[in-house]
Amino acid sequence: MKFTWIVGLWLGLINAPVLAQEFDLLLRGGRVADGTGNPAVFADVAVKGGRIAAVGRVTGTAKRTLDVKGLVVAPGFVDTHTHAEGIEDQPLAENFLRMGVTTLVLGNCGGSRLNLAEYFKELEATNISPNVCSLIGHNTVRRQAMGGSVLRPPTDAELAKMKGYVEQAMKDGAVGLATGLIYLPGTFAKTEEIMELAKVAGAHGGIYASHMRSEGEGIYKALDELFRIAREGGTRGHISHIKLTGKNVWGQTAKVIAAIEGARASGLDITQDQYVYPASSTGLSQLIPDAAREGGADKFRERVNDPTQKADIVKHMKETLRKQGRDDFAYAVIANYTKDKSLNGLNIVEAAKKKRGNDSLDEQVELLLEIEKSGGASAVFHGMSEEDLREFAKHPNTMFASDSGVRKFGEGVPHPRGYGNNARVLGEYVRELKLLRIEDAIRRMTSLPATTFQLKDRGVLREGAWADLVVFDPAKVMDTATFKDPHQYAIGFKLVAVNGVVVVEDDRHLGTRPGKVLRLNQP
Repeated sequence: MKFTWIVGLWLGLINAPVLAQEFDLLLRGGRVADGTGNPAVFADVAVKGGRIAAVGRVTGTAKRTLDVKGLVVAPGFVDTHTHAEGIEDQPLAENFLRMGVTTLVLGNCGGSRLNLAEYFKELEATNISPNVCSLIGHNTVRRQAMGGSVLRPPTDAELAKMKGYVEQAMKDGAVGLATGLIYLPGTFAKTEEIMELAKVAGAHGGIYASHMRSEGEGIYKALDELFRIAREGGTRGHISHIKLTGKNVWGQTAKVIAAIEGARASGLDITQDQYVYPASSTGLSQLIPDAAREGGADKFRERVNDPTQKADIVKHMKETLRKQGRDDFAYAVIANYTKDKSLNGLNIVEAAKKKRGNDSLDEQVELLLEIEKSGGASAVFHGMSEEDLREFAKHPNTMFASDSGVRKFGEGVPHPRGYGNNARVLGEYVRELKLLRIEDAIRRMTSLPATTFQLKDRGVLREGAWADLVVFDPAKVMDTATFKDPHQYAIGFKLVAVNGVVVVEDDRHLGTRPGKVLRLNQP
């Protein structure tokens, strides 16, 4: 009875008429999903001075009024896992805005700018379309404090430096600490080192977000490490792009979720995000042993040019492949190799045949070493199960994040998630598969990430909140990007507004740049 009374009161307030006044923007007659997960209601949404002025039966006039009957009105989407640190060079961030994303979390996987205060000022001077906030990257501070990618623990003085960098970043408004524990130099760090840094972030209320050490057979040890860091560091823990990679671990989603729920039951606040495509994307360097790449590019070339060391590297690469149950590197597709763009879009077997005239495993390995020696390349790795993706998506604490940077249209053959992740959730997971209620999917793109990363007055449609808005057609919204043809924008978005300013209309970016830098514990 109490719940029914509260819902009834809420609906009554939504439907109560709002006193007439003039607004900047008035959206009439849409189906409003306010971001909380509550049932959507038919209502008007009024915007004034960059904020939501009213939600309900609104009277009055506006500088601009739009009839949005038949469309869903929701808060702008928050992408919790991006690699958009180059946004100052592409400030429109069109691939994000055109799939409804209005706020980006930068600094993931351990990589961020070191001096966030300076970076934030650069972004504010540039003017960008979306809002942004940033984590402070462990790899960044470790490399700076220890003089590069070194395979050893820090000295006391170096650890003190690292803690100082994190402390300053948190004071400058970082939303937490991020690690990328499969990347150099983070892969060389012991758990205790990370805990010390997490304590600093936690003291400021920051989150600990991690690309864990393993998303395959070692995932349970990796989860335990994340839980330990969150517990002893006094932080909330966030699992970046949760997945099960490799056929030998497919079907274990229930076990992974049980581990997470066990940690939550013990008092930890653990959340996760995912992209909804059965392939990952990172550098081809991940196919080469960490120790071979320690110390940077010059050291790597020295090792590969030494026959004995090269033989050890090749042996390790082949053994790792066999342990994964694979016979070749066909699962890895070159996304962007600037030294030879003709290889973009080819898997390693195809590229070896084209480049070296032979697709044997030895030639595949030689090609991978050649690419790394010449500066490296990004790739798409096919190794995930659609069924696992859908099971993770059903969990109420799973958010949806692209793991993408700002895309330069037409460059390379990147992962399609950067153009379509949120639209794919709405089009496939909600409309076609009916895995999720539309209100819950929206909650996990809006209020849940905004609350998790402490973005005040974001992620909800209520009076006084910032007017980050998405209006879309639930019957048409869909991703159009594919693995073969990824440079295609999402469709079905009538309007996207950031801080009350319309940025996208009828699936077209207007060139407006109203985004703000969002800082933790700062107005």
